[in-house]
Amino acid sequence: MRWRGGGPVFGWVGDGGGERESGLRFGDDVAFRVGGERRCLGVWRAGRWTACPGRDSVPVRGTRAQCAECAAIDRARSVAADTIADDPRPYHVYLAWFGDGLVKVGITGVRRGSDRLLEQGAVAFTWLGRGPLMAARRAEELLRVALGVPDRIPYERKRAVRGSLAGAGERGAELERAHAVVAGLVGWPESLERLPCEAVDHGEAFGLGAIDRVDAVVSGLREGDVVAGRVVAAAGPDLHLVEEAGRRLVVDTRVLAGWPLERVAEGAGGVGPEVREVPGVQGGLF
Repeated sequence: MRWRGGGPVFGWVGDGGGERESGLRFGDDVAFRVGGERRCLGVWRAGRWTACPGRDSVPVRGTRAQCAECAAIDRARSVAADTIADDPRPYHVYLAWFGDGLVKVGITGVRRGSDRLLEQGAVAFTWLGRGPLMAARRAEELLRVALGVPDRIPYERKRAVRGSLAGAGERGAELERAHAVVAGLVGWPESLERLPCEAVDHGEAFGLGAIDRVDAVVSGLREGDVVAGRVVAAAGPDLHLVEEAGRRLVVDTRVLAGWPLERVAEGAGGVGPEVREVPGVQGGLF
C-alpha cells in the first residue's frame, strides 16, 4: 500500500513488469485470496519497479519482499541509508509527531510532498527547512541532537501509541513548541532555507475517528489465505478492516508485498490469515 495525493492506494506489478494502482476509499469492501508463491519484487527506482531478474522466492514471513541481491542494490543507492551524496534534487527537513512525546526528525524529497510522512504513519508534522541533500542531512543531525529525538522509530512502537492520542490541537501545539526551539538554534547550513511552523494534521486522511478498538493484527500470510472486510481507516502501511462477523482487523500491508492476490467475493471460504490477537479492548485506538 502506498500513499498518493493524500490517500492510500494499492500498487500492483504484473508478470510482464507493468504497474498500476487502485485507490482505497473508506467504506469500500475488499476481499482477496493469496494465490501462489511469494516472490521478490525487485528494486524501486525512479518511481517504478525494476523486476528481480530471477523472480526469486522470498520468506513468507516479514515485511520486505526482496531477495538478498535486490536488497543490496536498494541499499547501495539509498538516501535513507546515507549511501549517496550526489543527489541534486531539493529535500525537506521535517519534524513528525506519532504520539505524546514521540517525535522524530527526518528528510524527504521535495517532489514527494507529504507522501513520505503519510507512509510513515505520522499523525502530524511540520516542515523545518528546505535545501540540498547534504545540507538537509547536516541540519537533520543538528536538530536531532538539539531536540533529543531519534531519526528512526520502530513501526510497532508507532502503532502501539495510537491507543492514547492527544487531540489535534495538542499535537499541533507540541510541534509548535519544538519548532520554537529549532528557530533559536545556530549552526544551520547556509544553503538550507528555514521554513515557518505550519503544522499539518493527518487525522482526517487516516480516518482516525472511525476505530474504537483493534482485535487482531495480520502478521503473516500463506497460500490459500483469504482476507476480507470493509475499509474503515488507514495509517502508514496499516489498513483497518471490519470483518463480516464484526472483528476489527489491522492488515500490515507490508506482509502482502510479493504475494499474488486474487479477487474473491466477500465471505468466500478459505484459510484465515495468520493474526496476532490484541489482548483486551483498546478503547480509543485512533
